Order: sequence, then C-alpha cells, then structure tokens
Amino acid sequence: MTNEEKIDHGKIDPGRIKAVLFDVDGTLSNTDDQLVARIARRLKPLAWLFKDRDPRMFARRLVMAAETPGNFLYQIADRFGIDKYFAKYYKVLSASRLAKKPSKDRFWLIPGVREMLEALSQAYPMGVVSARDEGSTREFLDHFELTSFFDVVVTSQTCRFTKPYPDPVIYAAKALGKAPVDCVMVGDTIVDVKSGKSAGAQTIAVLCGFGMEKELARVGADLILPTTPDIQSYLSS
Repeated sequence: MTNEEKIDHGKIDPGRIKAVLFDVDGTLSNTDDQLVARIARRLKPLAWLFKDRDPRMFARRLVMAAETPGNFLYQIADRFGIDKYFAKYYKVLSASRLAKKPSKDRFWLIPGVREMLEALSQAYPMGVVSARDEGSTREFLDHFELTSFFDVVVTSQTCRFTKPYPDPVIYAAKALGKAPVDCVMVGDTIVDVKSGKSAGAQTIAVLCGFGMEKELARVGADLILPTTPDIQSYLSS
C-alpha cells in the first residue's frame, strides 16, 4: 500500500475531529523492528511453514507477544469471539514487558512522526493513550522530546481499565475538554480500534505497527493508512 492508497470506509468525518489521540507502540514508536528482522532471518530455514514463505509476520507476532502480551492475546480472543471474557484480564497482562534496556536501545521513532506532531499540534489538542506503563511511556516521550506536544498522557495505570475498554479514551477526551465523539483514536491494533469505537470516537488504523489490514478493517476502523505520518495530509485536506 502506498501513501495514496488509503482505505476509507466512508465513516470518518475529518471536519468533526477536534482532538487527536495516539497509541505509542507501532504508532509513534517503531517498536522492535530490528528484533523482528533478526528473528525472521533465523526462521528462514523454516520458511516453507509460513504463508508466502515469509516468516516476518510470525516474527512480528512473537515480538508482540513478548512486548505487549495483552494486545497479542486480545487479538487471539477476538478472532475466536471470546474477547468479552478476556477483556477483564487485559489490564494486568498489558503491564508486562521485557526487562528494561537503555532508551537508545529500546526505542525507535517512526520516521516523519515528529514533523507530523509539530504540524498537527498547531491545529489540534493531542493526547497519548497507551497500554504501556507510566514509566516507559514517559521515558519514550522524553527521549525523543515529544512530551510537549501532548496535553494528556494516559497509560495502563491511569484508569481502572485500559484498552480495549473505552475508559482511557474517555479519560483523555475529558482531559482535553472534548467529547469522545469529537476525538479520533490513532493506533495500529484492533485493541486501539475497539477502545476508540467503544468510547464513541472515530478511529484511524495504521499499518506500520502490529495490526494487519484485514483484521483492522474487520473490527471497523474508519480509515486505514500505511503509516502514522500519513494522517497529517489527510487531516489537513
């Protein structure tokens, strides 16, 4: 998919958007792409086991399971129609992550994200809605000097329930002085889409993270774009 090949299901209304909320992993942060590539290379001798003989998606799923098991397991639960039973366990599971490493090794910023945030911050109040813990979320934002772009930062520890519940999106909207219906939630997984939609917000899914186009469309993402920075031209159009 090229930057011009967006998937618009006719449900999103850019003119209604008064605030923008962003996920972190796979949306602002280029999460563990180096590790994904390394695992995929090691799986090449077993390429015949994978669709199109390409182990990269399986490698990405493995990294996702290690970094954010809540997201990974919720996608499985959703696929089998048991997400409502899984959701109550999500808060605890999503807090799990790999052992701490130096910021320079743990975090990568998706190219173009800073420029996009600078531009959008002139037109919209913005917030972060992440399933990460408070410490690592703040560490990522501070490391790339992004904190000043956001008026609210919601993490797995902010609300009683985290994504896929609507609570963090509702909390962020209220903190920005907006109704959830006037916000758009930007994320890369079905968890982000479900959280945004259940709160009444519009949703933009991006393909630069862990989510796949088919599953993001299936859960009703209002717009699907190749990368997060692509929303700049869309919201400005």
